[in-house]
Order: sequence, then structure tokens, then C-alpha cells
Amino acid sequence: MKAFVHEQGGMKLREMNEPFADHGQVLVSIRAAGLNRRDLSIPKRRGDKTDPLILGSDGAGVIESVGEGVSELSVGDEVIINPALGWEKNSDAPPEGFDILGMPDHGTFTEKIVLPAGQVEPKPEHMTREEAGVLALAGLTGFRALFTKGELKEGDTVFIPGAGSGVATYLIQFAKNVGARVIVTSRSEEKRQQAESLGADMTLDTNSDWPEELKNETIDLVIESVGRATFNRSLDVLKKGGRIVVFGATTEDTVNLNLRKFFYGQYQLFGSTMGSREELQAMLEHVTKHKMHPVVDRTFLLDEAQDAMDYLGEGKQFGKVALRISE
Repeated sequence: MKAFVHEQGGMKLREMNEPFADHGQVLVSIRAAGLNRRDLSIPKRRGDKTDPLILGSDGAGVIESVGEGVSELSVGDEVIINPALGWEKNSDAPPEGFDILGMPDHGTFTEKIVLPAGQVEPKPEHMTREEAGVLALAGLTGFRALFTKGELKEGDTVFIPGAGSGVATYLIQFAKNVGARVIVTSRSEEKRQQAESLGADMTLDTNSDWPEELKNETIDLVIESVGRATFNRSLDVLKKGGRIVVFGATTEDTVNLNLRKFFYGQYQLFGSTMGSREELQAMLEHVTKHKMHPVVDRTFLLDEAQDAMDYLGEGKQFGKVALRISE
């Protein structure tokens, strides 16, 4: 079978042995997979390891075979893959042993994958395979950050720096679905317009004066993933006692924080990473109830996986980048 792998310091398309479903496992024929920024970092993290590792964390496909002991799934079922390994129940933080599909285990940029039966969920019927293939990692990350950690509710205002990321496109839709007000930022006028078409109530140029622009707004919650470039600017517009949830750092990881200003402001700071199977199931119920569609910026073929990685690395996309593996 064909797969896009990392080996010997580089990435390439190559043939891999086809896996088979053992006890408690299912074999999924992948139809579509989704790229994440995590995929871009894996070559650096693995260095010059010579063994091939199939990249990719997100995917959707069809059950091709089931191993012994699997009764809840059948051949032909359409499913999405849960990339959060070893995190069943909702908890304040991931349990020991939690990992993300795609390293160290083989990932989804391949024609077939074997997984424990508990790592797949029914595909939302209203979604295309490409939409379902880009849903789980970013959607789950956004859902936990917004609702479990951020406790967003109807009537709240949420501020989201960086409107074009895959997670941000989910955050905008999730928040609007529950009746919240959404404000986003971007350097790109095109992305600001796209965010508005997705439901954002207000969009700001990243380089504008945020406190001035938002002087008539009350920001209840900030969802941060940019890092040093925006963290303190976001804190400046958050209401006293407000909540800020951080799930990533696309710029530098280290932030200088004025502790006196922070504790006098009574701010609440939360870290968030991915989510549990319970949260994934809740997210799937949410997207099904609201007939929500992931934003797919571009779709590449598996043979074009390197082009897709290069495109993601440029950061010009609005939403998710998909791979079409098979029809």
C-alpha cells in the first residue's frame, strides 16, 4: 500500500506492508486525511531515524475488516479516526500514556490503517469524506478549549487572535452555534472577510490598536494559540476576571508576564491540549445537531502530499488542508 512517511531525515511517498486487524482492532480503508501543523514538526523531532513512520493524525474512511472480539462495528461502516490515544474519560489533564496518532505510531497518510475499535467514531452523515477527514484533531482541540476549559455560554464574547487557522474556523462556528459573540484578528483582509462569512461578528487587523478598537466591547474569554506575538496584547483586552485559554504557540513559546498586573486583574489562565473520547463524542453530537461543515481550504491527492505539506507550511490557508486518499 502507498503511504507518505518520514525516514532518514526526509519525507517521501513509498510502499508499506498492508496491516491486518487483530483481536479488538479494525482495519480502516482511508478515504481522506487532514493535515495539521503537528505534521510539519515531526521530521525535526525524529531527526535521522531510519525506520519509516507514516505521518498524519486525522482521517476518515470505511471499515474493511474487523478483528475478533469487535461487535460494535461492521465492515462497510463509515468512520472518522480519533487521534487522541489513551484518553477515554474527560479529565482536567490527559492521563499518563496519552499520545497523538502519527508519532510514535503510524498515522493516516496511507491507504489503510489498523486501530483499536475504540479509536473510531461514526462519520457525521451530512459531511463529505474530506470534511470528516479534517475534523477530529482541530475540532476536538477547539471544542475542549472553548467549552470544557473556557466555559463559553450564550451571550459571552470570545476573542480569537489568528482567524485563518484550522482550529479558529471551528471556534468561530462552535461559538456562534451557542449564541456567543465572536471577534477575531488577522493580518489578511481576505481572511477577515472569510471569517465574517463564517459568522464572526467583528474582525480586526492584527496590527491595529486592539484596546482602542475594542473599547466598547467586553471580552469574557480569549482563546490563544499564537504565543508571544499576541499573548500580552490579548490579555490587555480581556475583562478583569476573564478567562484566557492557551492551546498552542505558533510563534515563540516563552511569554513575559507581568504577575502584578495579572493577579490584580484576577485573570484566569488555562492550558488545553486535544481532548478525551467523551469530548470528541460531544463535539460530534454538536456538529451533527448544527449541521456544521468544516472549512476545507484545499484538497490534494496522496501523491501530492509533499505539495500539501509545503502549502500548509506557508500559512496562507483559511481552514484545513486535506488529502484525498481514495474514492
